[in-house]
Amino acid sequence: MKFWKSMVCTLAFLFAAAPAWAQSTEPVASPLPEGVTDSQDARDKPFSPAESIERMTVPDGFSVKVFASEPAIGQPIAFTFDDRGRVWVVECYSHPNWKPEGKDRVVILEDTDGDGVHDKRTVFWDKGRYLSGIALGHGGVYLCNTPELIFIPDADQDDVPDAAPEVLLDGWILGNHNNVVNNLNFGPDGWLYGCIGNDPISLVGKPGTPKEERTAMTRGIWRYHPYDRKFEVSALGAVNPWGFDWDDHGEAFFTNCVLPHLWHFVPGAYYERRPGEQDNPYVYERIQPIADHKHWAGGAWTSSRGAHGEHGEMGGGHAHTGAMIYMGGAWPKKYRGTIFMGNIHGNRINNDWLERDQSGFVGRHGSDFLLGNNPWFRCLAQKSGPDGQVYISDWHDVGECHDNDGSHRSSGRIYKVSWDAADDMVADALKGQGGRLSSLSNEQLVELQLHENEWNVRWARTLLHARAEAGGDMKKTHEQLMEIYRNNPSVPRKLRALWALHLTGGIGESFLVDALENEHESVRAWSVRLLLDRDIPDDDVLKRLVAHAENESQALVRLYLASALQRLDESSPLRWELAEALADHEEDADDRRLQLMIWYGIEPLVPENAKRALKLMSKTKLPIIQQHIARRLAESL
Repeated sequence: MKFWKSMVCTLAFLFAAAPAWAQSTEPVASPLPEGVTDSQDARDKPFSPAESIERMTVPDGFSVKVFASEPAIGQPIAFTFDDRGRVWVVECYSHPNWKPEGKDRVVILEDTDGDGVHDKRTVFWDKGRYLSGIALGHGGVYLCNTPELIFIPDADQDDVPDAAPEVLLDGWILGNHNNVVNNLNFGPDGWLYGCIGNDPISLVGKPGTPKEERTAMTRGIWRYHPYDRKFEVSALGAVNPWGFDWDDHGEAFFTNCVLPHLWHFVPGAYYERRPGEQDNPYVYERIQPIADHKHWAGGAWTSSRGAHGEHGEMGGGHAHTGAMIYMGGAWPKKYRGTIFMGNIHGNRINNDWLERDQSGFVGRHGSDFLLGNNPWFRCLAQKSGPDGQVYISDWHDVGECHDNDGSHRSSGRIYKVSWDAADDMVADALKGQGGRLSSLSNEQLVELQLHENEWNVRWARTLLHARAEAGGDMKKTHEQLMEIYRNNPSVPRKLRALWALHLTGGIGESFLVDALENEHESVRAWSVRLLLDRDIPDDDVLKRLVAHAENESQALVRLYLASALQRLDESSPLRWELAEALADHEEDADDRRLQLMIWYGIEPLVPENAKRALKLMSKTKLPIIQQHIARRLAESL
């Protein structure tokens, strides 16, 4: 300990004149931040990293390495990859006690020799307070830093903050130290998405925004635009969403820590939440989770600790963290499009299969993918990397979030799970691109929209978005993307081109209106979403949406037309007309999800438009619409 105290003093002297956001590169692992100590019983000793690997079981053909472990990292609550394939780790030492003077860190881990183990470590920032989420792009680092969403610029990519953190949003409350703003991810639409699990109301807005002008939000999903700087509540409900990802067709799914574990994300949805909680008394009925199973046997949640008996047989426990829909291209094809999530009490990673079901999806129970066989294993996040292999973060503690009196802060691991027979084309992708995607030309970034590994696709799209916003010449880029959209036979690749065209200004309203007639339902669904993504189109475009709703054959597209209702002005008669067109589809009479989305779109209109509501109620064959209109009118008398 004397050695480490001396080292801390030496570093403090060397950086005394540096700004508060200064970073450090440490070739040797560092101890915990000054003033942070383990509060658990000192007799509790974790298994060594090597022993932990020995205890794990994964399917035949897979292997696990320790990419990083203590003392290089501690309490890794979140992580992501930069465009060089390096791992950026958020260390949350604050839990469970928020303090204004933060010691949480953002650490960059790099594998310079390609052996699957980090050998270089850089502390990028060490003043976080309750850090819980990270995303990279658009010239810097986005962080959940309760009670704020902050941005730390690093435009020159030298791993040194260009300035002090900028507070983009504040007002996220810490009503429960286990339920905080978390899981930042850029969506196909270019917005930054995040989760929040608090029941007490957060009043979110730009710093200095008056209380009455802030956006109220409890549990649910939100998004923030990196250039418009606009904040929106995207969906409300669940209990503590703690994982969010998209599939090949841009359908999003999130996992939930407490209560049922898997949900299909639809903008404007109200999801099941704890009994007695309320965010809108006129919702009447909430959209249910999509899994046809549970990962625990019920009863008191504490009974699932350790995943004994039936709990272990069913999947381990009710608390889930992280969400990864595998699209890395290196693993066996059967895993592509399936969702992986950490199971805290079961000390394992669950795997569910996603199948279409009416307007949405159902989650089928797959075999547990990884068993920690270790009471310390606490997987919080899973992500596919630049080589198509998967990295998982392990908080590594014998307790979980409810054990507030003890926390083993000096432990934490990141493991790398590999399919040993991976295609070299995927494994060597980043090396073949010069080691940094941001050094590629627009033409090369467009080519990456065809890659098997989604990591390449997403980073390339983010870089193209940033270049377009900076005023770069996109003419050739748009021609290339249009060629993919029009002629590539793969629907996911058509969608990638559509999203990139939208983000780089290559298409407008007329193009998207024409795309409503595309032969592929996912293209039509995304055309609806992008038409109303940032602004409300004029009435001529909305009339085309209404006309399309009358004849749309696929429930998935009708689902997003129903979602669009809430984005239209309440005073617009076209909101009614769109709802009426959707309510005329008798074939949706047993699709509760779709009917509820229509209801959420018309509910605010009913009390002031009783005559029109009664007309709709008498005409539609959708029972939920009939019942809820009748109830709402009765309650408004």
